Amino acid sequence: MVKKNRITASEIITLYMDYMVEHHSKPESVVDFTKIHQFTDEQFYAHFSSFKDLEKDIYLLLFENSLSILKQTPGYITFTKKDKLLSLYYTFFENLSLNKEFVKINLKGFENQLKALAVFSRFKHEFLAFMDALDLETFNLKVDSIENIQKKTIKESFWIQLVFTMKFWLDDTSEAFEKTDIFIEKSLNTSFELLNTKSLSNILDLAKFLYKEKVK
Repeated sequence: MVKKNRITASEIITLYMDYMVEHHSKPESVVDFTKIHQFTDEQFYAHFSSFKDLEKDIYLLLFENSLSILKQTPGYITFTKKDKLLSLYYTFFENLSLNKEFVKINLKGFENQLKALAVFSRFKHEFLAFMDALDLETFNLKVDSIENIQKKTIKESFWIQLVFTMKFWLDDTSEAFEKTDIFIEKSLNTSFELLNTKSLSNILDLAKFLYKEKVK
């Protein structure tokens, strides 16, 4: 058997995804996987430390590709913050749908949230960076530590919402995932409305008062 002289990370990812779709499971080992595809395990380890490491890159690349496509959309720069996030969701879930066989096999047993979140670590980092750049408005509390907590809480809330939407998408049997599209629109509308409710403002005013009383 003639081994490949050179193989890229992208090529390995494609081979891995194709393998899982064909066999409905992960390869038994890196050695077996590389032997089947005629390259060495040393070449694999030059790019990835393990299959889990490779999978982390897959979800990162799906998100980065979605973001790249979104930013090339005519008029993107003029979109409202809400429309930017909504468009990102639609683009990302379209990318997931294009790779639905792999994703559904890879995330089988998604009820084990800790397992899923570990695979999403790099993807999460980039999503939170996008949310930072989006810079959603927060209530002006004039207390830096509370402002920082508020921003972090908002970002984490949107991340949890995205993960929950992925779970909804995995269970969606509607044609062209139309129910997921509806869920995305309704859930994001609700989230943005919540950011502007008077009740939330009152809660944060109370938090500000309690904080000031505590530091006295």
